[in-house]
Amino acid sequence: MLTFLALTSVALLGIVPEQSQAIAIYTGWERHALVGSDIRLSCSFFSWRWTSEDVTFSWTYRPDGSRDSISIFHYTGGAAYVDNKGPFRDRLEFVGNPGRRDGSILLKNLELNDNGTFTCDAKNPPDIVGRPSSVRLLVFEKVPIQAGVITGAIIGVVLGLLVLIVVIYYLMRFLVARRVFSLSVSKHGKKKKEGSQQRQLWTPPPLTCYPLP
Repeated sequence: MLTFLALTSVALLGIVPEQSQAIAIYTGWERHALVGSDIRLSCSFFSWRWTSEDVTFSWTYRPDGSRDSISIFHYTGGAAYVDNKGPFRDRLEFVGNPGRRDGSILLKNLELNDNGTFTCDAKNPPDIVGRPSSVRLLVFEKVPIQAGVITGAIIGVVLGLLVLIVVIYYLMRFLVARRVFSLSVSKHGKKKKEGSQQRQLWTPPPLTCYPLP
């Protein structure tokens, strides 16, 4: 009975801890960049609650071929912290807006060794339960030509050739029909002219008069 009264009093006073709800975190799926360029890795989250003043963002990095992830960035208490020992200690900048649930970072002067998976985790207390989201970064020396681009180019060339063949076919038909029509008109005009000349050359026979008996 005493326990029930105590819980009731706590509820009435409004000091019952809020129940946390799931938080959904979003990043891109895969990003491509060139050596020496900069790239923005986006991270945002969805929560049913207002953005907390205690919102946090954390980024980790796992290089290709490695099983271990290292922490490269953390935002908490309104301040951004870049790991001072990681590979991005001098090349990472926080460009997000926590008030808008944006925890994006900017990686500068990319290198081939930067290929790997970047994972973002966010907390919006009391919503702290959520699955981190990952984005894979691929750095190239030159712009990669993907298989889809090649396939699309081949299809485009084939379609272009088909259209060209159809245009040439109908153009030839038009020219042939025009030629036939011209010959027909010319032949008809020639026959008409010859008939007119024959009528002009023909003269009626002279009339012969005989005296009456």
